[in-house]
Amino acid sequence: MNWRRLLLWALALVVAGAFANLVGWNIRDWFSDLWHTMTTISRASLIANILLKTIQTTATAYAWYAILRYAYPGSVRWLDVLAAYAVSVALNGILPANLGTLVLLIMFSVTIAGATFAGILGGYAVEKIFFTVSGAFVYLYLFITVGGSFSLRFGFVENHPWAFALVVVGGVYLIVLGCRRLWPRIVKWWEQAKDGGKILAKPGTYFLEVFLPSFIGWVAMLASIGVMLDAYSIPVTFDTLMHVAGGNSLANVTSVTPGGAGVNQAFNVASLNHVATTEQATAYSVSSQLINTAWNIIFALILMVWAWGWTGGKALVRQSYTEARKREAEEREKRKQRKLEREQVEG
Repeated sequence: MNWRRLLLWALALVVAGAFANLVGWNIRDWFSDLWHTMTTISRASLIANILLKTIQTTATAYAWYAILRYAYPGSVRWLDVLAAYAVSVALNGILPANLGTLVLLIMFSVTIAGATFAGILGGYAVEKIFFTVSGAFVYLYLFITVGGSFSLRFGFVENHPWAFALVVVGGVYLIVLGCRRLWPRIVKWWEQAKDGGKILAKPGTYFLEVFLPSFIGWVAMLASIGVMLDAYSIPVTFDTLMHVAGGNSLANVTSVTPGGAGVNQAFNVASLNHVATTEQATAYSVSSQLINTAWNIIFALILMVWAWGWTGGKALVRQSYTEARKREAEEREKRKQRKLEREQVEG
């Protein structure tokens, strides 16, 4: 009956609100800020940004689909991959430390027949090739264009060449020593993970089906930044886009708050201090995060229900999230144990 369905949706909203509050996301204030923000920018900017974010998510998901289709032929469905990736993007907007990415890897290992977590992790390494290159390009651009970068970065090298050489040699030795100690584990992991890298055996296919879609998604991301900057009368130039993209990347790496709240704003204000006031930069940053997070959640819910149904999708996400938290806790405990062992050896 309709009233039962409405009751279930109401209950789901209550549960979602409780969960959001549990992870540190004040959903009431968030919706209030969202409504205020959405009514202060033009409808054209809002629609353009949503379309570009949809292109970014879909194109990046297709790169994942290509990787997994070659890794596990006959076991991968496009809608499953798109829905899982959209859910991970949405979760990364409300969970700390990019936990949504770990949820994505677990969802793939659960929904793809014959897949192992190590194999999915190998696919993740392949998927990250483009983003490593694009990130290096952004940082290199900023490094070259910021005045005095070379003298600031290499002053120590010029003044202390022997000390720098000693640091390099010592670093290489530690890496070699670590690889020798971990080599048996590395070989075992590679045997399990190499399924995820099968597409690399066909460079042309990799470029067309992974690298190119990833590039399209990256360009859509830059374009969405440009649309939102323009909405707040901030000059849109290649230099500005690179500053914001670089700041967002650093915020993404260092964030421990839900969705990077606060961290993103700080980096955006610093990235735009040469072209915008603090008020403009803050307004741009807050509105972008609120609107993008809202759309990512809506898009993920639509795809989740379409792909798996409400009950099945909810169960899959809950199971994957629980497993992700468990794995995260295990890794944290392992790091603590290794640190304790090193301190005992040094002591």
